[in-house]
Amino acid sequence: MSEPMSAGKFQQVLVGAGLTVVGVGEWRTHNRNHKGPWGPVNGVMVHHTASRGSAATVRICRDGYAALPGPLCHGVITKDGHVHLVGYGRTNHAGGGDGDVLAAVIAEKALPPDNEHDVDGNRHFYGFECENLGDGDDPWPEVQLDAIARAAAAICRQHGWTERSVIGHREWQPGKIDPVGFTMAAMRERVRAHLK
Repeated sequence: MSEPMSAGKFQQVLVGAGLTVVGVGEWRTHNRNHKGPWGPVNGVMVHHTASRGSAATVRICRDGYAALPGPLCHGVITKDGHVHLVGYGRTNHAGGGDGDVLAAVIAEKALPPDNEHDVDGNRHFYGFECENLGDGDDPWPEVQLDAIARAAAAICRQHGWTERSVIGHREWQPGKIDPVGFTMAAMRERVRAHLK
């Protein structure tokens, strides 16, 4: 359990992980903090966007849409492995999820099945939306998978967390399927390797 990094520190740790980081507009102050608290933070959540085209994906994740205002994450990781920062603070990415999963993330233990919808995840997780259709056919380039792992590991290192603090949306909220196309167990192994 930690206080969130400042926006500047967040950017710094991502750049320090060897990532290409692109700030989009006034990302440092673009958030949903008026809807509730941001923090304490407990982990990193990975999503797929179910969209195609980097520019359109970044725009959607920054601005949101009528039913779900943006920002929809903190960073968008596009197919080329670039991390586009679209918001900082509370963002609309995690939604409600399972309190038992949150407890396991905090304890850094194996995750239980997500079968409840009783905790506000937007308060507790850094979120990365990753450009992919999520249909099981759209490929995940190695440079993108590596960027996801590097970004998650950089945040974990800063907060003193292990790879067990990195989860997929599908592990948090009943009914969610993302990310599709790789397993979170494999992604956590990548994160662990970077943390070494």
